[in-house]
Amino acid sequence: MKYPDEWTQKEFLEHKYKLEKEGIKVVLVDTILSPIEKVQTEVYNPYELQKYPDGSIFVFYCDSGKMTKSRLKEYKEKFPSMHCISLKGGRSYWRVNMQFLEALHHD
Repeated sequence: MKYPDEWTQKEFLEHKYKLEKEGIKVVLVDTILSPIEKVQTEVYNPYELQKYPDGSIFVFYCDSGKMTKSRLKEYKEKFPSMHCISLKGGRSYWRVNMQFLEALHHD
């Protein structure tokens, strides 16, 4: 499957739910040492990120989304067996109370 260079928060939440049901790990990667409330994040640490299974999806975020989008090529080279995506709008566009409600989405 081919993935785009960016996901919105809504796309991240929807894809995370669906892909993890299929056994694909989706990880929100904090590149600015500023975790987002109410969602699990992983601090950018190449050594630790390499431990995820091949085919995992890393969604990188910064404050605005601009820096992670501009560094996407670098991330893809560093993690060739993973899928690397930038979070559109970054941390500043994240809505803490936006949730993916499983009951509303029937497969």
